[in-house]
Amino acid sequence: MELDFSRQLHFWWALLPEIILCAWGMVVLIAGVSGKHKKGGAEEGGDPTLSGGADLGWLALVGVLLSALANGWLYGVTEVGRTSMIAVDGFRLFANWIFLIAAALSILISFAYVYRQRLQAGEFYALMLFATAGMMFMAGGRDLIVIFLGLEVMSIAVYALTAFNRRERKSAEAGLKYFLLGAFATGFFLYGIALTYGATGSTNVSVIGERIASGAASGTLTTLAITFLIIGFGFKVSAVPFHMWTPDVYEGAPAPVTAFMSAGVKAAAFVAFLRVFLVAFDASYETWYPVLWWLAAITMVSANLMALVQSNVKRMLAYSSIAHAGYLLVALTAANETAAAGMLFYLLIYTVMNIGAFAIVIGAAHQAEERLQVEDYAGFGWARPFLGVVLTIFLLSLAGFPGTGGFMAKIYVLQGAADAQLWYLSVILVLTTIASYWYYLRLAWFMWMKDQVTEGQHTLVITPFPMRIALIASVCVVLYLGFAPGAAIDFARDSVQGLGAVGGGLLGLGQ
Repeated sequence: MELDFSRQLHFWWALLPEIILCAWGMVVLIAGVSGKHKKGGAEEGGDPTLSGGADLGWLALVGVLLSALANGWLYGVTEVGRTSMIAVDGFRLFANWIFLIAAALSILISFAYVYRQRLQAGEFYALMLFATAGMMFMAGGRDLIVIFLGLEVMSIAVYALTAFNRRERKSAEAGLKYFLLGAFATGFFLYGIALTYGATGSTNVSVIGERIASGAASGTLTTLAITFLIIGFGFKVSAVPFHMWTPDVYEGAPAPVTAFMSAGVKAAAFVAFLRVFLVAFDASYETWYPVLWWLAAITMVSANLMALVQSNVKRMLAYSSIAHAGYLLVALTAANETAAAGMLFYLLIYTVMNIGAFAIVIGAAHQAEERLQVEDYAGFGWARPFLGVVLTIFLLSLAGFPGTGGFMAKIYVLQGAADAQLWYLSVILVLTTIASYWYYLRLAWFMWMKDQVTEGQHTLVITPFPMRIALIASVCVVLYLGFAPGAAIDFARDSVQGLGAVGGGLLGLGQ
């Protein structure tokens, strides 16, 4: 019994960051229904940073900080064996930093929005913490069942967040659409897990990799399992043609939730996608390589073409997010260590620059769901120079302009694709990146080259202190990683070493 207790204790220590987030989410939820915070609402002229809802936002940030400390502590833990259900490796810990950064930035940019929209702050921030915990379960799961449970924890919280603004019809519509399509895609994912178990007799990704590599798995069932898992993951990463939900959900959801989804949910899905396919199904690379090749190519081309004609900024950023999923699929298709490290680096910089861009969209929309057309940004740069410059930097980084973190992220993905000799995909990535300059720089052109339609139309732009913290931190990261990315990419490369060392996972079959 003593040995069993010790093993259970170690298991709980391995999940310490997630446990802290879940427990802290319940603390925030309970605090939100206390007398001080029962009434959601905003008095005209009130300060959102001094409201009761802001107290809950700061409380949620404390939970994120405590989880980050626990994640840092896990670097001193040595994992025994690689067949446990929960991984304690550099890959999981690096991914956790991405999720925690996404949660912290999303909370910081949401203070005034929650206040002005009279949302229940306790429920809102608690759901964000629960969704982040689900993302971390997905990243740390070495068993398909654990990954599925993490997916459901994350998804259910995000479904609720999407439909959170009950006064907004578009929010309710977006939540229902996301839930129905998400449940449908989850069915494919779960069926893929069942087929994997039927083919290999296990749901542990390391054991699956060993059995496929040794030829002990059923080839037909394995192929079917891969097909269904790709559909499930394809929905979560918004790959074409599984992207149908993305524009409508991103447009209808509360803007801080859209920012959180576009970064955190996408990162969690890609991290789980990479672990499953490069460890469990690496020996079946020749089976899934052509499918991901075409998914990447179609996603890059289609998303950028659709983004070119968007006049709504949130929809434009939604199609931009789909395009970035295509770029990340190139790294996954390459299936080598350079591409895997490039994917982690890309997800880090994408999280920062995308949430930063959404933060300014929220401010320009007066902490509401208005003034979201590209034309509404006419003269914005001259009326709000700081915000105009920062948004321009984020747009250039999203486009992959030299001197920004987004440029270096694409360089490392291209390097991984070149190592795998994916020359056609590399050319498509470069050409679609050049095409994306048009819709990113179109918004910048309106900000700096067009006059305001009405005098003082940008006087109501609200950027409270927490949002300014997020913006300054984000733009510093984008510029720093644009000029000095070495330490971050080395950290990412160290994090993926040994990821595929078990079973058939060689992280090199794409070469």
